[in-house]
Amino acid sequence: MNRQNGAAIKNLEMKSRLLAVAAVGEAVTGVVLVVYPPIVIRLFFRAEITGAGVVMSRICGIALIALGVACWPCAPASRALCGMLTYSALATLYLTYVGFAGEWVGVLLWPAVILHVILTALLARAWFQTRTPD
Repeated sequence: MNRQNGAAIKNLEMKSRLLAVAAVGEAVTGVVLVVYPPIVIRLFFRAEITGAGVVMSRICGIALIALGVACWPCAPASRALCGMLTYSALATLYLTYVGFAGEWVGVLLWPAVILHVILTALLARAWFQTRTPD
């Protein structure tokens, strides 16, 4: 291996580590937003959050978890698919929970749940097709 190839490999390894650190940071922030949104809002913005703001903060947390999954250094072809599948599945579960809880049910909630169920099924199908050898 010549010097140029060695430097390129080290550069790639450093970028991969940086990407992993960023992915973990976003995913951890997302988990905290899902579990207890008020602490994140208080620490970031020195403000309180209530009502539908909590619901939207949790959706944001789900998106950050999916971003962390999508950015995790792995096979590039499946990375985006895995991130979108993660987001769609978690959003489906959470929006369904919100709908059954009944407090925050707007006119587009159930259509969004149905759309996410369909999208999750299609993404899962695509995911499993990429995971099985031809």
